[in-house]
Amino acid sequence: MALLEAVMDCGFGNWQDVANQMCTKTKEECEKHYMKHFINNPLFASTLLNLKQAEAARTADTAIPFHSADDPPRPAFDSLLSRDMAGYMPARADFIEEFDNYAEWDLRDIDFVEDDSDILHALKMAVVDIYHSRLKERQRRKKIIRDHGLVNLRKFRLMERRYPKEVQDLYETMRRFARIVGPVEHDKFIESHALEFELRREIKRLQEYRTAGITNFCSARTYDHLKKTREEERLKRTMLSEVLQYIQDSSACQQWLRRQADIDSGLSPSVLMAPNSGRRSAPPLNLTGLPGTEKLNEKEKELCQVVRLVPGAYLEYKSALLNECNKQGGLRLAQARALIKIDVNKTRKIYDFLIREGYITKA
Repeated sequence: MALLEAVMDCGFGNWQDVANQMCTKTKEECEKHYMKHFINNPLFASTLLNLKQAEAARTADTAIPFHSADDPPRPAFDSLLSRDMAGYMPARADFIEEFDNYAEWDLRDIDFVEDDSDILHALKMAVVDIYHSRLKERQRRKKIIRDHGLVNLRKFRLMERRYPKEVQDLYETMRRFARIVGPVEHDKFIESHALEFELRREIKRLQEYRTAGITNFCSARTYDHLKKTREEERLKRTMLSEVLQYIQDSSACQQWLRRQADIDSGLSPSVLMAPNSGRRSAPPLNLTGLPGTEKLNEKEKELCQVVRLVPGAYLEYKSALLNECNKQGGLRLAQARALIKIDVNKTRKIYDFLIREGYITKA
């Protein structure tokens, strides 16, 4: 240890000063001992090599995996989606036009000079303080937008629509308090009330079973089936009011009765009403120039044209259904309809298409 300390103090190769500090060894003995045990020693050399390799492996540059993402979206500068997002630029995480965009104009003519009076100087300082408060308000609004994920407004609204109507009403009421409690606490509050609503609905359903004298789930399934049948029969009994609307027109009445008879026999209403109603089916939607069209394959484009659904909305619905399917291990049509609140026929076509193409699986 004394030799190592002497080498550290005097420097490697300065063996005369090392020997003088050691006092009991010559410079040849110091050099020979150091080279034998610390330079030419295989064990010591391998240890240094391993340490060097470990350090190199720890600090080696590794490839950063890149995954393309559409959140937030990156629309073209002059597109409709870009205007809906207030000109948000994802690469800069900023907006083209700021809130209170012309706040700097009040400062452009202010110049501090030495011969200003105290009142004029105080007035200029007050203008600067007001400008600082406007900048703070601008940053506060940006922080709210980023923290609550309001940049992608379509995704935000889609997530809101996945709740039942009662929870959506609460969501709308509590939205004004979100800036106070914070995004995480706000989401926890809404999720907890959504869970409470589901539990209350399940408890109400179980109480209905017990009131009917049902004590097992096998009987409950039979009860639900019979209840649904009774409800359908009750709705059919109200068709008399529809007949009364055509009582003065015999041809219209006969046409309505014929349509109901065909429906009861199992024919599709769309096949039945086509020759009689005289309605024209809507033409396919023209996807030219619509944002998100380039992200669709040919089958998806055909679906959007037939269903008359813009590509951006289809991609959001598809993403929501895929996420729910991966979360639940499968997806039922009823769950899909509860998740995307659009026309049930469109939901059915989207659901069948995703099942057929293998994007999702049935629960």
